[in-house]
Amino acid sequence: MIPVPLLLLAAPAPMPEAQKIEALIQAVASLQGAVFIWNGSEHTPAQAAEHLRLKWRNAGKRVKTAPEFIQYCATGSSMSGKPYEIRLTDGRTVLSRDWLWTELKRMEAAR
Repeated sequence: MIPVPLLLLAAPAPMPEAQKIEALIQAVASLQGAVFIWNGSEHTPAQAAEHLRLKWRNAGKRVKTAPEFIQYCATGSSMSGKPYEIRLTDGRTVLSRDWLWTELKRMEAAR
């Protein structure tokens, strides 16, 4: 039997946090047909993704992890205090926070 190096048996390295955040933003951008709602206005997935990138950029070093990104950038409006919502193609409306947490867990489980 030929020995297999331990490196080949190890689980894949965890995804860096910035990469997780960008993957979450990309998941938002790819939600074709969904409507993102904040402060009473409706937005496309592309607009929502750009809005989240802007909030992430503005947060600077305060947001270091994907959970912090969800909590501080993607949960709701800092102006109105209202939560961000997503109206899915099946007509259901969900909180963006809940959708992003589910997506993060799915991404991590897939690794």
